Amino acid sequence: MMDHRSLTANMAVVDNPSERRFEVRLGDAVAFASYRLVDNLIVFTHTEVPVSLRRRGIANRLVRGALDSSRARGLKVRSECPYVTAFLQRHPDYRDLLAPG
Repeated sequence: MMDHRSLTANMAVVDNPSERRFEVRLGDAVAFASYRLVDNLIVFTHTEVPVSLRRRGIANRLVRGALDSSRARGLKVRSECPYVTAFLQRHPDYRDLLAPG
């Protein structure tokens, strides 16, 4: 069985703009971080990982990938999602992305 680090290292985080969310797909299961775009601001509104996939580091990998993509696109970030907010508190290296206010 694969350990959690090798599992998450091989996961692709993909932006699905038509659904307004970043996704990780594992088999038929989809974990996602929903967002809305307002000019050069991305507002994360909700993160969800199916029960069968929880406790494997998938949400962490998903949010990290979403934030890396936001940085690459020059977007500022605002969080209305408790998980994304907690992630940003635990990872000061992403705080430069936070929108003022």
